[in-house]
Amino acid sequence: MNILLIQPPLNKNLIGAGLVYLSEPLALEYVSSCVLDYNVKILDMRVEEEEWSILLRKNLESFQPDIVGITCLTPDVFNVYKILQEVKRYDKNILTVVGGHHVTMMPMDFDKDFVDVIVLGEGQFTFRELVETYRNGKDFSEIKGIAFRKNGIINFTPERELINNLDDYPFPARELTAKYRNKYYRTTWRPVASLMTSRGCPFRCNFCSVWKHERGKYRLRSAENIVQELETIKEPYISICDDNFLQDVNRAEKLYFLIKERGINKTFKLIARSDVIVKHPDIIEKWREIGTKLVLIGIESIRDEELNKFNKHNTVKNNDEAINILHKNGIDVVAQFIIDTEYTEKDFEEIGNYVEKMNLSHPIFSVLTPLPGTDLYFEKCNKLLTRNYELFDFIHCVLPTKLPPEKFYKCLADLYLRAYVPKEKTDKISKILTDNTIEKLYLSICNAYKSIEYPSLS
Repeated sequence: MNILLIQPPLNKNLIGAGLVYLSEPLALEYVSSCVLDYNVKILDMRVEEEEWSILLRKNLESFQPDIVGITCLTPDVFNVYKILQEVKRYDKNILTVVGGHHVTMMPMDFDKDFVDVIVLGEGQFTFRELVETYRNGKDFSEIKGIAFRKNGIINFTPERELINNLDDYPFPARELTAKYRNKYYRTTWRPVASLMTSRGCPFRCNFCSVWKHERGKYRLRSAENIVQELETIKEPYISICDDNFLQDVNRAEKLYFLIKERGINKTFKLIARSDVIVKHPDIIEKWREIGTKLVLIGIESIRDEELNKFNKHNTVKNNDEAINILHKNGIDVVAQFIIDTEYTEKDFEEIGNYVEKMNLSHPIFSVLTPLPGTDLYFEKCNKLLTRNYELFDFIHCVLPTKLPPEKFYKCLADLYLRAYVPKEKTDKISKILTDNTIEKLYLSICNAYKSIEYPSLS
């Protein structure tokens, strides 16, 4: 049986992905690892040079898949529709399967005649059972954690229990992306591999879909299991993609000792909360010792009242202290800010001042976006300007802005320009804004947002 798993092409509106970073399709590599008894192929449309429809047709003709599976984040929804429609046009007997974050949060968006099966939540063991059931010609109704079409009607099966021990999962099948691996990078880090060591988060930020997707659970792999996987990874750079890697400090310390003991020589980027860093500065010293160069912190806001609004359970004081601890250890800070659509010019100015004061070299400014299924989404859904998921990309405003839209985007562009262009060069660069500059890029997105019509999902 031939199984084709697809990473959809990059959303044309998405800023950053494909420009300053591109991560391996870890979710598909995990799913693949559970069905390696079959003939499995991963097609990463983000890095292939051909137009997606031509590329898809060539792979359908050459590989002749029995099953086509695809993963889907919110901005990918329309691309996924197009791809699965094309698959069914090529051969209506191919079983089409869709999974991923958006699918789990909004499954009824995929109640379409070109979707045969929807995988909800973790897909590894579910997909393996689905493949075996399909091969044996049995009914899908006994498979937990899916929705499937039968006689034109969508049927949901009982929820699948989460696996308590993440060590039970096989390592991701990175061999299936061998031809792409030199294409995965983060700025000057290339090639870079992604590593998942936990799932979920014990916190309840209202803008976050991770804890929702994981049903509020926080599960960890053992340090021993992580080191075993690290020893199989060839890439010199490792992006640890957990949203809260240092939450269990004891595990992080044990992993530190094991990495030293095994003589593993890698450069690490990880994500951590500032309150944990402040409480345990020694763990930062240890992880710097074994190669940590970048730490991403969700700063979110420079005001405590906004952090409270996001249900962040953290403080500006912790953010400041954590940044200082990281800088003291020679670690670059990737600072993630949420740009509220209620911001005024003064707010943008104050964020720029903070970035300069704290000497932040890698800030990311994400427009407040209520991702479907999050608490923020249900709080703000009646204020949405659009349900075109392609615009849920953290750059477009899907909520009304206090400033006129053109002014809002100009302020956002100027904020990036201020953060990434040295002061002494700003005046010179501002004179050549007609080509390839941050400001033009963001203003063009604003114009696209105002002028392009998309199919409604209402």
